[in-house]
Amino acid sequence: MNRTTQSLIAVVVALGAVTGFAAFGGPEGTDDAGAKSAARLPVERTSLLCPVPSSSDLAETSYTAFTPKADGAEAKGKAELLPVSKALTDAAKEKDKKAKPFLTQKAPGEPVAGEASGAESPALIGTADGGLAPGWTVQQTTTYAAGSGRGMHGINCTAPDTDFWFPGASTAKDRSDYVHLTNPDDSAAVVDVELFGPDGEVTSAVGDSIQVQPHSSVPVLLSTLADKKVTNLTMHVTARSGRVAAAVQSSDEKLGGDWLPASADPADSLVLPGIPKDATSVRLVAYAPGADDADLKVQLASPTGTITPAGHESLQVRSGMTAAVDLGDVTKGEAGSLVLSPTDRSVPVVAALRVTRGKGSKQETAFIPATPAVGARATVADNRAKGSTLSLVAPEKTAKVKVTASAGTGGGSPATKTYTVKGGTTLAIADPPKPAGLKGAYALTVEPVSGGPVYGTRMLSAPEEGLPMFTIQPLPDDRGTVEVPKAERDLAVLQK
Repeated sequence: MNRTTQSLIAVVVALGAVTGFAAFGGPEGTDDAGAKSAARLPVERTSLLCPVPSSSDLAETSYTAFTPKADGAEAKGKAELLPVSKALTDAAKEKDKKAKPFLTQKAPGEPVAGEASGAESPALIGTADGGLAPGWTVQQTTTYAAGSGRGMHGINCTAPDTDFWFPGASTAKDRSDYVHLTNPDDSAAVVDVELFGPDGEVTSAVGDSIQVQPHSSVPVLLSTLADKKVTNLTMHVTARSGRVAAAVQSSDEKLGGDWLPASADPADSLVLPGIPKDATSVRLVAYAPGADDADLKVQLASPTGTITPAGHESLQVRSGMTAAVDLGDVTKGEAGSLVLSPTDRSVPVVAALRVTRGKGSKQETAFIPATPAVGARATVADNRAKGSTLSLVAPEKTAKVKVTASAGTGGGSPATKTYTVKGGTTLAIADPPKPAGLKGAYALTVEPVSGGPVYGTRMLSAPEEGLPMFTIQPLPDDRGTVEVPKAERDLAVLQK
């Protein structure tokens, strides 16, 4: 019996190394004895899902895929994006040679790009294995010349999961918010969508048991899920069975739009990094999913230190109800990051910011959700020769960070630069490293070297005829490695 148990343990460890089915561990030095004996190994398979970019004939969409080079990763691998309807099982791919990838990446350290136009662009399912799996990143960027939501809409294609929070959604008259649900698997997923306003839940029965068929994507207009029009909402997406990727595309008739990424998991302290220095309006939306009310201290990490915004020292969030507050031009001409922490007892919350730039008829918006720390490494693709701003905040202790620019999609040599982010401040890098001889788009990889935790975002800006088109992407840890427990005993002796 003892031999059987130890053999099963060995099988589980082996499966963890092969499939990436293992716990993503914390930093070294943890008190957990098991974590001390764990080895960090590169993941060997990654899945990403990209939603349908647009229903407009005027839309132009670009995709940029990149994997940073990783120590210990396999030398060979494959990464490809397929239209969702053609993302077949491995066995079916051998029979269906017509299922050609939309985009294929062949080597780490070498970004690739593709383009699509009009309203026919499908959702995409991406898989990467071997040396292309650790940290694989795909950026989807769409520009609209006119119409509702005109401007720039950008999103990092995301991994499938079963639980998502979206503070900052809306069913207001001028807004058209769609949640895109994409199922990568061979069986149907069943999804529940709940909407919470300032007075509690407003979900209609339509939000229950939404069916997402295998290898398909379903856009759902939020106003069809709500009993009434609500300006500030928090949406909760849960999969009863299966798993999906979820993202919200927001379009406003007057203020443009962007993708609203999911917030970080509920926590008592949150960081919302990278408010642009020229933001003309900032709205904070928060929600407390538990049974207790939350009383949050609101602070702004500026370039010179942490301050409390006048008139917005705290925010009370009642349990089960969405709270929203307009912070105005809170950054006062300087880049900043919002830091939320409990004033008294800890209560988990989710939060996001809606950021507006420009004035009058030339306004454009983007969203900044509460973001996990960079961790070991984070990457953002689709940076260009002009228009990329990297924002890094160290809310606790001073941190040193290495930023690496990859080669371009059309050529160029990588470049690296190290920055120091002082504790309690935001560092906005308006001219991040660029590859020498840059041609095309490139990726930026952020790696903390020392000090406290770092949080970050990248703003991509492409002004056109006075309209400040822009989009903001968070920089969470790329989960390029997993912790695999080391065997405490040499199991080979069991065979004797």
